[in-house]
Amino acid sequence: MMKRTILCLILVLITVPVWLVAQEVIGVEKVIPFSSSEVTLLPSWIKHREELNTTYLQSLDPDRLLHNFRVNAGLPSSARPLEGWEAPHIGLRGHFVGHYLSAISCLIERYHDARLVNTLNYMVEELYKCQQALGNGYLSAFPEKDFETLETKCSGVWAPYYTYHKIMQGLLDAYTRAGNKIAYEMVVRMADYVDRRMSRLDSQTIERILYSVGANPSNEAGAMNEVLYKLYKVSRNPRHLALAKLFDRNWFLLPLSQNKDILSGLHANTHLVLVNGFAQGYSITKEPTYRDAAINFWDMLIHKHAYVNGSSSGPRPNVVTRTSLSAEHWGVPGHLSNTLTKEIAESCVSHNTQKLTSTLFSWTLDPQYTEVYMNTFYNSIMALQNGRTGACVYHLPLGSPREKLWLKENDFRCCNGSTLEAFASLNNGIYYHNDSSLWVNLYVSSEVEWEKKGICIRQSGDFPKNDTVCFSVSTSRPTEFQLNLFIPSWAEHVDMLINGEKLPLKALPGTYVNIHRTWKSEDTLRLIFHPRFYIKTMPDDENVIAIFYGSSLLAFEDDSEVVLKGSHQDIINNLRIEKEDELCFSLYNHAHTYTLRPLYNIENQKYGVYATIRDF
Repeated sequence: MMKRTILCLILVLITVPVWLVAQEVIGVEKVIPFSSSEVTLLPSWIKHREELNTTYLQSLDPDRLLHNFRVNAGLPSSARPLEGWEAPHIGLRGHFVGHYLSAISCLIERYHDARLVNTLNYMVEELYKCQQALGNGYLSAFPEKDFETLETKCSGVWAPYYTYHKIMQGLLDAYTRAGNKIAYEMVVRMADYVDRRMSRLDSQTIERILYSVGANPSNEAGAMNEVLYKLYKVSRNPRHLALAKLFDRNWFLLPLSQNKDILSGLHANTHLVLVNGFAQGYSITKEPTYRDAAINFWDMLIHKHAYVNGSSSGPRPNVVTRTSLSAEHWGVPGHLSNTLTKEIAESCVSHNTQKLTSTLFSWTLDPQYTEVYMNTFYNSIMALQNGRTGACVYHLPLGSPREKLWLKENDFRCCNGSTLEAFASLNNGIYYHNDSSLWVNLYVSSEVEWEKKGICIRQSGDFPKNDTVCFSVSTSRPTEFQLNLFIPSWAEHVDMLINGEKLPLKALPGTYVNIHRTWKSEDTLRLIFHPRFYIKTMPDDENVIAIFYGSSLLAFEDDSEVVLKGSHQDIINNLRIEKEDELCFSLYNHAHTYTLRPLYNIENQKYGVYATIRDF
């Protein structure tokens, strides 16, 4: 009788909408993510991917990373220069160091690894010497004259502000995540340098150098607005706020705030990071224009410009450069079926999309953001890395037949750097909280310490390979709080058991199940998902399809164009699970048997994601 009473109470509380219990935690956020130091990955295939990334980070020679900075500052260096996009003659040289500093700072915050701490401190100390030698706050691996060229010609250089921002962000992370105070002093001086440069320019010149509508714009400013807003949150210096706003250009901000889709033809990552800056601006100023621009942009991106796995970027409608023929730009809204080149879905774009999606969830608690974040996490982010070697890709092609072109270790492109950061931050986006509730948005083996509540929650399982996810609670005293569990849209049926007692409820797909109770130490909660096969189509052609099993986007292991026959339901009916523990599937179609695997498990084999149905 007592058990039935408890179950009835839980069922009543589960019906309470999640937004009614949300409380404003800080600024505009209804919830905030747990910090990197509060969430630890436990042994799993996700943890293995993190370890591959960490091994690569530890293999890099700091003196080689510092070489171009020392040369630019007139300091001696005997190190062998880096290759690829960090070579001494490349305009972007230095950008990778910013990514590197951010990535190792994130790992230090979480693991306090002495080796990485020593490396970070050494890097910052040596970069400080370079900044001191230059004498005016400037710090870069390329000369100041690149900024002069940008200001006078707006061409002839390769994105100096983009690279400068990466270094600023890396140093700011070294301070906020790893506690290096010298790094903070350095990033303030770098901001002061930009402030002085900009103060000498008239408004027309500033507009010209920040008007980045061309193909592969060489005046790409990166996320200068974002890093300056983040710096202002630390410094509270109004000059930093004013400088951040200077990089918010109305030609881009205002149409988005008015829900006008102006994305066609724009270079994707150039402008996506500006929107992350708008989101930071809203968190500080609470100006509705910033909020509206960020939310409207996300809606346009995901519903009109993104592929089935949440990634975006591809050929430009008006081709004027070699790259714009196949890559890095957004096209006509809703027209994607004719864009499946071998160079779509730039890795940087997926990484920065995740940042925006997480931010919008924290503002709204809307489960649509959770759905997209989970899809992009498994089917774009995790698919960017080779699960055996740790190598990563620049693009993630989704047509057929395709192959993943793994970047060499000495390429040092922007996407090497973004992937380093992404795989140093795989514990992000799993858990969020306010004063009274905790949200679980990803099912990844991990442990979260909710210090304010004196609670530790341990999540275990091998999702999505295994359909069962278990949670166990550790607490020094019984504690009341609400646990909100995301139920993906594909999960039409989920079994839930608390301390072995099955809850007689139906979890609605695409929503949260909310369990409000007084939790005790050693309480357990088990979720058993029942995944299914389903199809998603291109927005402009229902005969161009992709196949999912639960949370996993499947790829055909095939070296030919994948052409199928039959209706969507016919195709689903002929899908079979071959090896459930390996997530290996088969499809019999038109006298041919295909093998399918999750895209994140594809390594060196030829594959196809989108297939075409032709019944004639």
